[in-house]
Amino acid sequence: MSTTDAEVDGTDRTDDPDFQRARARHEDLSVEITEHRRRYYAEDAPTISDSQFDELMHELVDIETAYPELKNEDSPTQQVGTFSTAFTPVQHLEKMLSLQDVFSLDEVQAWADRITAEVPGEPYLCEVKIDGLAVDLVYEQGRLTKAATRGDGVTGEDVTANVATIAAVPQRLAAADGHDVPELLEVRGEVYFPSADFLRLNESQVAAGKAPFANPRNAAAGSLRQKDAAKTAERPLSFIAHGLGALRGFEPDSQSHAYAALAAWGLPTSPYWRVVGTVEEAYDYIAEFGEQRHRLVHEIDGVVIKIDRLDVQRRLGATSRTPRWAVAYKFPPEEVNTRLLDIKVSIGRTGRATPYAVLEPVRVAGSEVEFATLHNADQVKAKGVRIGDTVVVRKAGDVIPEVVAPVEAARTGDETEFVMPERCPECGSVLAPAAEGDVDLRCPNARSCPGQLRERLAYLSGRSCFDVDRMGYIACAALVEPLGADPVLVDEGGVFDLKMDDLLPIQVVVRDPDTGLPKQDPKTGEDKVVAYFANKNGEPKKTAVQMLENLEAAKRQPLWRVVNALSIRHVGPVAAQALAEHFGDLDRIANADEAEMAAVDGVGPTIAAAIKDWFAVDWHRAIVERWREAGVRMQDDAPDPSEALPQTLEGLTIVITGGIPDYTREGAAAAVKARGGKVSGSVSKKTSAVVAGEKPGSKYDKAVQLGVPVVAGADFAALLEDGLSAPQTPDAETEPE
Repeated sequence: MSTTDAEVDGTDRTDDPDFQRARARHEDLSVEITEHRRRYYAEDAPTISDSQFDELMHELVDIETAYPELKNEDSPTQQVGTFSTAFTPVQHLEKMLSLQDVFSLDEVQAWADRITAEVPGEPYLCEVKIDGLAVDLVYEQGRLTKAATRGDGVTGEDVTANVATIAAVPQRLAAADGHDVPELLEVRGEVYFPSADFLRLNESQVAAGKAPFANPRNAAAGSLRQKDAAKTAERPLSFIAHGLGALRGFEPDSQSHAYAALAAWGLPTSPYWRVVGTVEEAYDYIAEFGEQRHRLVHEIDGVVIKIDRLDVQRRLGATSRTPRWAVAYKFPPEEVNTRLLDIKVSIGRTGRATPYAVLEPVRVAGSEVEFATLHNADQVKAKGVRIGDTVVVRKAGDVIPEVVAPVEAARTGDETEFVMPERCPECGSVLAPAAEGDVDLRCPNARSCPGQLRERLAYLSGRSCFDVDRMGYIACAALVEPLGADPVLVDEGGVFDLKMDDLLPIQVVVRDPDTGLPKQDPKTGEDKVVAYFANKNGEPKKTAVQMLENLEAAKRQPLWRVVNALSIRHVGPVAAQALAEHFGDLDRIANADEAEMAAVDGVGPTIAAAIKDWFAVDWHRAIVERWREAGVRMQDDAPDPSEALPQTLEGLTIVITGGIPDYTREGAAAAVKARGGKVSGSVSKKTSAVVAGEKPGSKYDKAVQLGVPVVAGADFAALLEDGLSAPQTPDAETEPE
């Protein structure tokens, strides 16, 4: 039925205002989505993110579900895509469909329920959904004769010459492992741009005065669609097969059988696919790859779940756009587009000046984002971003959000270039590299710069240092920059001498939690000011009392936490633990020979030199002395020989990966060291064993590849007791992600 029909099932919609609004919105969405598809497929220049496009499509589907009469053959919900006229059109031997996207496990379950109602008990094949460019390869008598983009699903673009430059795509198939080369083979797969090469490509694009790519998918598409195949050959593209079209002389009974044959003939298939028996196992697969999506060689944006048996696939059939036998679960969006309002500069605890983006607030990866890192001035230039740009923002898991690239197609001409300030925005000192060749600019005013001191205080109160609960970032800022008064602390030396009388007078500006802007006093119109550590009656807040109590307790923290809290450049928790374990005393570290420090496993010459430089500064040594006088523990207790544990791991190097039952990561490492072993963060041929707990990731794979013994997380206690006589066969929980 057409969109002008007013009657459906005998109901007159002429005077229905809801229907009229829905029809108008349907028309607007159809035009908008068609334009975005043209930009995405034909021009490789999208102006919105994938997640924002998905939202538009979902809205259109919801309208058509509520008002089926609005669905017609011209609707974007009935189309696969589009193709460019820049290449010769080529017709696929079989229609190349898109997949139905779903965004929740409930939707996966609903799809599975529909499948099992018709064909109960069928196994599923799960595989990662590569974020690349879909292509169709045709092999005749084992020779590659045609390669095309998806296009509109029926007709694509002829990119044979370009695909021939991709090393992963074989020009000829070779019979192997009992698999004869078929007479005709139409293979569907994904051309992708390896993640590690993406930033380097964008840097070269900007350096050449060209627009950077918004993401690896656009980089792959842009690289493949070069008119000159020699240009494509310069890009490190790769390929993975994930489906079949027309066949002659090959009759696989399942998708998994087909993958085995494709791999035997030399066509790359994903190493991550897995056949599972239940939808619950598919959920586990989704969870696994949701956690490790950024550890793979390529970007993924979801997981594809298919019926494995091909005869069942044919029985279930397809709609005009999607197969009924497969569904694509899309991960929550980690890339969205938003407006870059400004670029400002923050000063870190070691003086590093870091540009950061002030964004129009946008929700990404489950949280609202207003700020994103831009790393350094060179990176701002390399990314080609300007103030006022629409930008792609990415947040991978718990990682700080970052600006990936500008959306150049959305530029208006009003955008402005970022200029790195010459002076520190916190104290006005001239910014300069710390050493020759250093790409970062730093504020040299280490002691008096309020920005550096605020960041150092926040760091030393954190979990990897003194772990002072109730001493958060705002409290640290209040101690350094109180309103209308001198700072309570001029450096971190006095932090353990704080008294309640120091805290009670401190006032701060009240800020709106949503905007971060100062709230106004309704009577005066001025910024609203309140005491931070005192209540309305001038008495100490409970949080202030707890902060001082926690500072007192923090004096008993072990030596490595004290070393880490000093904010010595290059010294983090790992190096701090290595130093504390080797020397056992802060004075011994301060007075140690640089060569001796450099020889400590996990330290090295760069860290050793930084430590010597730090202790050469008078006010640094004064901090240590004030902490000592306040009662901070400066050495670890010598172990009681009567309580010494058997050295079952003496001389062994252990790598710990994944979750270990009953242990934190730090606790597991300490347990290994208590038994005489060394703990390493990487796997090599010198590794004695890898302890693989729940969801171990790539270190497990590396251990298997190198033949390094692997101990299951559940057997960690046995390893501590018995050394490498413990079982070395990982249990089910240690299967790699």
